[in-house]
Amino acid sequence: MSMAGGGNAIRGSRVGAGPMGEAERGEAAPRVHVSFWCSNGHETRPSFAREADLEIPETWDCPRCGFPAGQDKDNPPAPTKVEPYKTHLAYVKERRSDKDGEAILDEALGALRDRGLIQ
Repeated sequence: MSMAGGGNAIRGSRVGAGPMGEAERGEAAPRVHVSFWCSNGHETRPSFAREADLEIPETWDCPRCGFPAGQDKDNPPAPTKVEPYKTHLAYVKERRSDKDGEAILDEALGALRDRGLIQ
C-alpha cells in the first residue's frame, strides 16, 4: 500500500505551530532575569517565573564552563574539586605499604606451595 499521492497521509506539526502562535499556547508567565557569575567571569542570565512563592537558587551551573555561578559578581563560588579516577590498585596502595604487600604475597605463595600447586 503506497501512501504517496494518497489523500490519507498524516501530516505532523510541532506543538505551538500555526498562525495563532502565542495566543494558542496561552500567555507566558511574567519573567524575571537573574544574573549569575562563575569564577571565570562568565555571566549567565536565566529567567524565572515571577511568582510570590518564587525561590531563586543560590547557585547556577555556568553553561560555558560548567563551574558553579553565584549572584555576587565579586565573590563567585569556588569550582568543585574533581577527584581523578583511581584504580583498585591505587586504593590498595593507600591502605598498605610495600612491605605489607610483600608479606601478603609471600603468605599466598606459601599456601600455594603447601598445596603443591607451585614450586
